[in-house]
Amino acid sequence: MQNILNEIKNCGIIPVIKLDDANDAVPLCRALAAGGLHAAEITFRTAAAEESIKRVSAELPEMLVGAGTVLNTETAKKAVAAGAEFIVSPGTNPAVVSYCAENSIAIIPGVCTPTDIEKGLSLGLTTLKFFPAEAAGGLKMLKAVAAPYTMISFMPTGGIDEKNLADYLSFKPVIACGGSWMVKDELIKTKNWAEITRLSKKAVEIKNKTRNGV
Repeated sequence: MQNILNEIKNCGIIPVIKLDDANDAVPLCRALAAGGLHAAEITFRTAAAEESIKRVSAELPEMLVGAGTVLNTETAKKAVAAGAEFIVSPGTNPAVVSYCAENSIAIIPGVCTPTDIEKGLSLGLTTLKFFPAEAAGGLKMLKAVAAPYTMISFMPTGGIDEKNLADYLSFKPVIACGGSWMVKDELIKTKNWAEITRLSKKAVEIKNKTRNGV
């Protein structure tokens, strides 16, 4: 599990993807990889999620593929069987966390308050998703709630784009940011893979400049 979390930290940016057609999954992830993003969180907000994860896992083994919007253990089991290497959820469901722990699957569940964070801690977690980041008060709120919990790392998601990415990545407890600005619905529907690659490259440039000063 820690190896996967380390990979997520190395990636720094996790594209959050909603796919209506599994046929778009592989070309989309190829476009992300061409731009330097080698990870993807495919969300279970559509019926195409399971098949999309299966195809990307099989055809692009170099991609770190996770499942998002996992709300129950049944969905977690489907995601893992399809090839998901990590699980992300909007909230913290103890049953899903327990399933992942028992099966050595990395999980990053959502939190928004100190009470949520302590719930995650009580379940043995040290990496949590701050969600919905901007709607919940943005980086200012994250810094405030994170202050007492120096043992926790965060993956803020929700409202993050190229304008505020550097700000979030500059905050030491943030291991990565989730976002969908480079994989907007319209870009996927029009199969504008070139634009997805361009936006991915720009995101990676911001990450590198923020983390490495280059």
